[in-house]
Amino acid sequence: MTENKLTLPAIRSRGFDSELVRGAKAALPVLLGFIPFALVLGAQASHKGLSAYEVALMTGLNFGGGSEFAAIELWSSPPQALVIVAMTLLVNSRHLLMGATLAPYLQHLPLKKTLPSLFFMCDESWVMGLADAKRGEDELGSPSFRLVYFLGVSLCLWLTWVMFTLLGAVMGPVLGDLHSYGFDMAFAAVFLVLLRGMWRGVHAAVPWLFSLITSATVYLLIPGGWYVLAGTVAGLVAAYLWAKS
Repeated sequence: MTENKLTLPAIRSRGFDSELVRGAKAALPVLLGFIPFALVLGAQASHKGLSAYEVALMTGLNFGGGSEFAAIELWSSPPQALVIVAMTLLVNSRHLLMGATLAPYLQHLPLKKTLPSLFFMCDESWVMGLADAKRGEDELGSPSFRLVYFLGVSLCLWLTWVMFTLLGAVMGPVLGDLHSYGFDMAFAAVFLVLLRGMWRGVHAAVPWLFSLITSATVYLLIPGGWYVLAGTVAGLVAAYLWAKS
């Protein structure tokens, strides 16, 4: 019996361990795309003078690939802390939209469990958790966000990210410039595949298009990470107006 054909009793009877394992298994193909990207970040950080311990601390506490790459690009000696913090907040502003998208599916869950779990949320675990919730909504007839499944996905991705950025920092002097191998494209490729799983037709994708055009335009015209915030706002406004039409 496939997951999409599960009966109501079967869905509700899933135990903690089985849901955690299900999430971990689902994360395996994605974390393979994390490895080269994490190695690139760790190597770049080591070239900027960060120790392996500092790299692991940064990636473990922030867990946002885009903002971490931006921070490393801006790193200097001494570091411009306020600029780095501001850019990190700007790049991570997309989590506001991601959290708002999840909100309807989290209302039945206690905050004391939800908030610590969302600490481990990244782009990929958000996509996978949301897709799983939508499948559950189809099967149960009501929102069904499986928090333990989400944790299984998120913890695997988080551990992989921290371990391999650490390894990249240790091996940075040996690895040299990993951009020459094209490893930095792995992350983008994985996310495009995940977005394919969220495809609901051309009508639903119109806000994506507005967000993409806005982000690309701002990226070309304005230096810095403002394109992230601009794309997020454009997507929100387009989704609201499109829903009203």
